[in-house]
Amino acid sequence: MTAVKISVPGTTANIGPGFDCLGAALTLHNHFVFSPLEGTDSTLEIRVTGLEADRVTADESNLAYQAFAKFYQHLGKTRPPVAIEIELGVPLARGLGSSATAIVGGLMGANQLAEKPLTQAELMQLAIEIEGHPDNVVPALLGGCRLAASEGSHWQICEIPWHSDIVPVVAIPDFELSTAEARKVLPTEYSRADAIFNPAHLGLLLRGLETGNSDWLRVGTLDRIHQPYRQTLIPGYDAVRQAALAAGAYGMTISGAGPTLLALSSPIQTAEVTSAMRTAWQGEGITSTVRSLQIDRSGATVG
Repeated sequence: MTAVKISVPGTTANIGPGFDCLGAALTLHNHFVFSPLEGTDSTLEIRVTGLEADRVTADESNLAYQAFAKFYQHLGKTRPPVAIEIELGVPLARGLGSSATAIVGGLMGANQLAEKPLTQAELMQLAIEIEGHPDNVVPALLGGCRLAASEGSHWQICEIPWHSDIVPVVAIPDFELSTAEARKVLPTEYSRADAIFNPAHLGLLLRGLETGNSDWLRVGTLDRIHQPYRQTLIPGYDAVRQAALAAGAYGMTISGAGPTLLALSSPIQTAEVTSAMRTAWQGEGITSTVRSLQIDRSGATVG
């Protein structure tokens, strides 16, 4: 088997009230090349280039390699010596699914080298087991916007239509927020009122994404399960949200566990929303990269 190249999109997850169940693939990508290692005593070589490459480990602790190894463990086979080249385009620890790209990339690379013994559905199940929840790895693998619901250990995945008039704008600050830290601030119990609020708003959000209805998107992005707690970890959150809405954004949510913030904008307001979010964070003394993206419809691809 010759070298195989895998491209995996970054994601935005936990969209509004869609905590741990709703995510979408974005036009940001990490690229992985897996090559059999021959003619050497080494069992692993990893080279990382691109965005923040110096912060990614190049040994057996590398997440893409851990997923690669998990694949062969799942098959009950010895993992082969491998060289992995990683080109990073998704920011690390910013709530844009960088870990999901590594998991999906590692599993798909292993599957290709092993001559594809697992189906896409089986790879998805393994990715969810590694990540612990579906909202990032599912859209990273399949593309588009996806809602995931479990029935025991089995997952039902529903593609959510994303209207062409809704542009995702990501405001990526120059500080990090770990998923573990973001989960620590969440309560262990919620009120009945909150338990009613979230599914009602999630239903409204899904219809808003499908139709582009601005009122449904504005109200549908509201949440009581994770955002009220996590926004306290993101300096300038209120200022950026107010600026985005004032500039014409349909709504704004935390992307993943944060600290990236996701605004939903119409195409004609995108430039103004982008500028407003960047300026608002500047006013808080925070440098940010603000980009308008598209939904990646392809998901992880080979070649």
